[in-house]
Amino acid sequence: MNDVTRILQAINKGDPRAANELIPLVYDELRKLAAARLAHEKPGQTLSATALVHEVFIRLTGESGSPDWNSRGHFFGAAAEAMRRILIENARRKQRVKHGGEARRIELDSDIAVDHGQADELLALDEALDQFATEEPVASQVVKLRYFAGLTIEETAEVLSISVRTANRHWAYAKAWLYDRLRKDFSVS
Repeated sequence: MNDVTRILQAINKGDPRAANELIPLVYDELRKLAAARLAHEKPGQTLSATALVHEVFIRLTGESGSPDWNSRGHFFGAAAEAMRRILIENARRKQRVKHGGEARRIELDSDIAVDHGQADELLALDEALDQFATEEPVASQVVKLRYFAGLTIEETAEVLSISVRTANRHWAYAKAWLYDRLRKDFSVS
């Protein structure tokens, strides 16, 4: 864990070899987080854990050219946000007519089944989470790290530099707030 912070500091100082040292240290952990997150998706997901991690690395290293991560927590927070954005973009893409958003899935051995629920729920969660972030930025970070990155409450507390008790309090509040918001959104339809 200290190695990651040390390497991130070396990257910020411009050491060209440091980036090559970072990937092996964080790749397995990011892949486990991505696999855990994708396990909650519906079967037939076209995005694999490996592809998700690769996309996260591309976004983290390709957008600004020179990342400015000051700690392991900052890096994993940025990775969780990138993972969230990728999953949201994937859900939006699947809803477009061009990509079969209005198509119905027909099972060969059963009746016609509609497969829209997961994408709708993920997009509603994203919208609610964006609103929640304006009111409770730390609690929204807890949700992103727990839900989208699959971190435990202890890992989330470490990443955000808060106590486990505070992380638990933010998690409980966020779940209640989001449940209330999403319940209202889906009860109308």
